[in-house]
Amino acid sequence: MGITDFLKRGVQEIMVARPDEAKDLAIYKHPDQTVPTFAELTVDADEVAIFFKDGRAVGKLPPGRHSLRTENVPFLSNLVDAFTGGNVFIAEVFFVSTRQFPGQKFGGRIGSVEDPKSGVPVEIKVHGDFSLQITEPQTLILGLVGMRQAENDAFFHWFKQQVLKVMRDQTAELIVKKRWPVLDVVSGAYTEEIEQTVLDGVKKHVDHYGVQIVQLGNVTLSIDKEDEKNLKKLYTDAAYVRMAGGMQEFQQFASGKAMMGAGEGMSQGGGGDGEGGGQAMLGGAALGVGFGMAGMMQQGHNTAPDKHQQQHSHSQPGQVKGSEASSSPETITCSACGASVGKGKFCAACGTPLTSGTPEKYCSNCGSRLDKGTKFCKDCGTKVES
Repeated sequence: MGITDFLKRGVQEIMVARPDEAKDLAIYKHPDQTVPTFAELTVDADEVAIFFKDGRAVGKLPPGRHSLRTENVPFLSNLVDAFTGGNVFIAEVFFVSTRQFPGQKFGGRIGSVEDPKSGVPVEIKVHGDFSLQITEPQTLILGLVGMRQAENDAFFHWFKQQVLKVMRDQTAELIVKKRWPVLDVVSGAYTEEIEQTVLDGVKKHVDHYGVQIVQLGNVTLSIDKEDEKNLKKLYTDAAYVRMAGGMQEFQQFASGKAMMGAGEGMSQGGGGDGEGGGQAMLGGAALGVGFGMAGMMQQGHNTAPDKHQQQHSHSQPGQVKGSEASSSPETITCSACGASVGKGKFCAACGTPLTSGTPEKYCSNCGSRLDKGTKFCKDCGTKVES
């Protein structure tokens, strides 16, 4: 038996395949660049084997069992090492998985985003997972992995960073452009829209590497509990303003809350320098901030105020419009009992008929009010002109 026959029989037993411990890797590089001819190469159903030499792809083999002979695999003739008499191939063999890799978790901060409804900046965070699939194995190896041994964790980490980057940019842009209230966003009301926008956005970042982000899942956006509490309070105050019809009513509401807060602080033993008083002052300050924010929110809600609102907004503190003064309650003095009562047909104090419809007369000499039917002033005796 010649040496050639011996080598052929010996190498027939050699198997080239991905080992069991590497089944979960997206890319596995065969550690030995020297592959004997007549060896058997096994490619799993969810992967392809790609042969490289001198930094370029020579060919690839689909799933199945392949006997490495030039007559079976024509491109192997480009890999034969002449120094070994044609019995050895020199090549780098990569096994690349083509199945989906679900459950790739990602997460981080979106950043500080101004809530369009209140104008308050809040810190938003996100976490979720995505499914990744290699669509062009040869493109991936040449464009991202290179000829080195690929590290699985580093490979997936790179794509996680791409998804997070697009998630950060697109979420902030959607909130600002579409004016989505942050509380609605973190409640999940717009999760589907955000996921689809991110999938479309990340496509241009990963397509040229031969990889596709198939889908996003379990995406959750959140804010700090304290920010959520503050936004809910501002939303509630703004809703009260809209229901009450304007800022004047809200000011009365705010003043009442401030008085209640001060009363509560004093009831807990707080004086001017005590803890209760301090809490009342803090409560009043917080209420003032809420009042200011509610005013901003009210202005944003009422983009076209009517004429009465414009006149009211231009009134100076302490001034009363003529229409407002005329609408205020009036009182008259009962001629029988002297009580000051509201207008009506009868005195609310003694029941005597009132003469609110008759114009009142005054003495031309001393200015005293004259009762009906009086001929002489009861204070100075001047005759009353008819």
